[in-house]
Amino acid sequence: MSGRAGRPDAVVVGAGPNGLAAALRMSAAGLRVQVVDAGERPGGGMRTEELIRPGFHHDVCSTVQPMAVAAPFFREFDVESRGVRFVHPEVNFAHPLDGGGAALSFRSLEETAARLGRDADAYRRLFGPLVDSGTDVIDFFLSSRLRSLPTKSVAEVTKFALTGLPNVRWLADHYFDTEEGRALVAGAAAHGMLDLSQPLTSALGMLLAMLSHHAGWPLIEGGSQKLADAMVTALEEQGGEVVTGHRVTDLREFDGVPAVLLDTTPEDFVYMAGDRLNEGYRRWVRRYKHGAGVFKIDWILSEPVPWTNPDVRRAGTIHVAGTLEETLAGERAPNQGRLTDKPYVLAVQPTVADPTRAPEGGHIFWAYVHVPHGADVDMTGAIEDQVERFAPGFKDTVVARATKTAVQMEQWNPSYLGGDISNGQATLRQMLARPVPRWNTYRTPVKGVYLASSATPPGPAVHGMCGDLGARVALRDVFGVREVPPLRPALR
Repeated sequence: MSGRAGRPDAVVVGAGPNGLAAALRMSAAGLRVQVVDAGERPGGGMRTEELIRPGFHHDVCSTVQPMAVAAPFFREFDVESRGVRFVHPEVNFAHPLDGGGAALSFRSLEETAARLGRDADAYRRLFGPLVDSGTDVIDFFLSSRLRSLPTKSVAEVTKFALTGLPNVRWLADHYFDTEEGRALVAGAAAHGMLDLSQPLTSALGMLLAMLSHHAGWPLIEGGSQKLADAMVTALEEQGGEVVTGHRVTDLREFDGVPAVLLDTTPEDFVYMAGDRLNEGYRRWVRRYKHGAGVFKIDWILSEPVPWTNPDVRRAGTIHVAGTLEETLAGERAPNQGRLTDKPYVLAVQPTVADPTRAPEGGHIFWAYVHVPHGADVDMTGAIEDQVERFAPGFKDTVVARATKTAVQMEQWNPSYLGGDISNGQATLRQMLARPVPRWNTYRTPVKGVYLASSATPPGPAVHGMCGDLGARVALRDVFGVREVPPLRPALR
């Protein structure tokens, strides 16, 4: 590996959102930081590529970015001051139903509730107080700092935690009577890739539905790569360096570097550490469970998707799954190692909110389904059948497509082990001890080496907090930095 002359103070392995967040926090302390990534360009799950034809820009993984608006790290980073523009669809997410109906989530809580008929009051009761305390709820969810919250928000966060502990069927049955209300929360919860009978799936459904009203579900104009590029530019302006195309296989490569932070899987850490790691930690990592994989399709279309319900045509994100019962069944199958011909399909219409992603008059669309971990299967037929069910004539609009199986997702990004884009199941047990039961899960048994990936709290999503929190621990341990340095402002 080639790099600038001189030894860095800290090395970050992995240039995804958490790795770049860790690097920026370390750099803000005046340290010389180098980021090393196996990919051809930085960004991890935020990469944008012309997968099919020139001029059509597809986000390979992460597209919709509510956490990049709401999370403490990105609020401090001040994304928009760095030239990153968020674009909001008219409908944040939609859940079409047979017969032309649909559940719709707007930025306005009141408009969303009004569309739910007899569930309107229940929706307001559940989400109104959460939205009012939205920033505090997000900050607690991402950093667990309950004591620093205002008294009013402590009560709301506590209520959120208790209501979110059961599974999403309990939430749907407890609060909603209409199929629209029940489908709305279940479709949001299914983003977590878990069997929806699991505890905590209510919390995820509530959090994502609340974010729709608190921060929106925006896309980044031009593609998610723009956010990664802004983070890289900020790091380079501060003297940091990003090296791509280099796969780290042995931590001894960084002997003499005071701090090494890993935006990787726990398994990759074990492999890189070799005989420097004790057997007890290895055993715990072997017990760490990765979840379902994903099979993804990107399309170029001749026209927008012809959804039966015209409001769905205005949505950025669509949960194509039918009723609550179908949604539950669609997520149960991959988590039990089975395929289904009626999967839960998570779809995004990027050009609805951001026409810059395609040449004038062009349209792109993507969708993925959850599949058994490591499954090398093609789900094109099942996905397109589900979309066609709610958008007759969709198949006739397909101009070209590109697919990635769960195996190919891992090949594209080694952190997606078995196609698991969450870097480990977000079950109750694994959120309490992620990835291993240690007092501080960012520290590892290897001196000076820290985990800073979504395999650590608070888990998956583009929020940067795993990297930020891991960097804070390294700054205290290695460099004696007790007061966290603020991120540096954008250069004008």
